[in-house]
Amino acid sequence: MPRRWIAALACLAALVALACDGSGEASPRPSGTPRPGEPRALVALGDSVSTGYGSCLVLVSCERNSWSTGDGLRVESLYRRLRADAPGLRAYNRAVPGARAAGLADQARSAVRDKADLVTVLIGANDACRGDVDDMTAVATFRDQVDAALAVLREGRPKARVLVVSIPDLYRLWQIGHTEPRAVRAWSRGVCPALLADATSTAPAAAARRARVQDRIEAYDGQLRAACRAYGSRCRWDGGAVHRHRFTLDQVNALDWFHPNAAGQGRLAEVAWNASGWAS
Repeated sequence: MPRRWIAALACLAALVALACDGSGEASPRPSGTPRPGEPRALVALGDSVSTGYGSCLVLVSCERNSWSTGDGLRVESLYRRLRADAPGLRAYNRAVPGARAAGLADQARSAVRDKADLVTVLIGANDACRGDVDDMTAVATFRDQVDAALAVLREGRPKARVLVVSIPDLYRLWQIGHTEPRAVRAWSRGVCPALLADATSTAPAAAARRARVQDRIEAYDGQLRAACRAYGSRCRWDGGAVHRHRFTLDQVNALDWFHPNAAGQGRLAEVAWNASGWAS
C-alpha cells in the first residue's frame, strides 16, 4: 500500500477517534446551573463497556454512546434520562478500557475528586477474560478489590448513590456467536481467549474451559451483590438484570464482535435504568 494511503487512513482513523470521544479525556458534559437538591455529577466507573468502546466506526472508546454517561443522540443513556429532571447534571466517564477490579479504587478516587452524587459501576469482564482460565482473578481477590473501591466512595462521598451493575452474560455471547464465521474470525485475534478461543471446538476440554469462565462470572456477580449490600442503603444492586439480558448479535459491534454497538449500549442503558430506582 502506498505511504500516502497509509497516512490518509491514519489521519481518518484519528479524526474518527476524536469524533467518537476516543481521546480518553473524561471531561464534564455541558450543563445548566444545578438547582438546589438535584444531583450535580454522575460518574461512570468500570471498563471498556462503559466507555462505549467499539460503538462508533472504529475500535476506540466512544463516550458519547456510553450507556451510563453518554450525551449522544443514539443512546438514551442514564445521563440523558437523568437530565430530564436535573438539567444541571454533569457527567464524567472515569472507566478505563481493559480495567479489572484492581484498578477500580483509582477510578473511585477520581469520582471523589469529581464530587460525584451518582456513580455507576460495571466491572469484572476483564477479570474473567484472561489469556487462560488459570489467570482469572480469584473470587476472594475480586471481592477485596471491589470492597476497596467502594470504601473510597463511602469515605469520600458518603451521600452519593451508587449503582452496581451485573456483568453481561459473556457465555451467551459464545452461544449466539460461535456459529457466525465473522465473529469466530474476530475472536481468534485474541478477544477474551479464556472463553472465546477455539470457539467452534466441541472438545470436552473446550467446553469445560467455557464452563469455568461462566461459573467465575456468576461468582463475581455474587460478590458484587454482596459488596453492594455491605456498602449500605446508598448502594443499589441491579438484581442481576444486566446479566439476565438476552442480547442478540445485532446489539454487538461488527468489528470485534464483543463490545456492544450503539443499539446494545442503548439496551444496556434501558435495563440498568429500570433496575436503578433513579427514576424517582
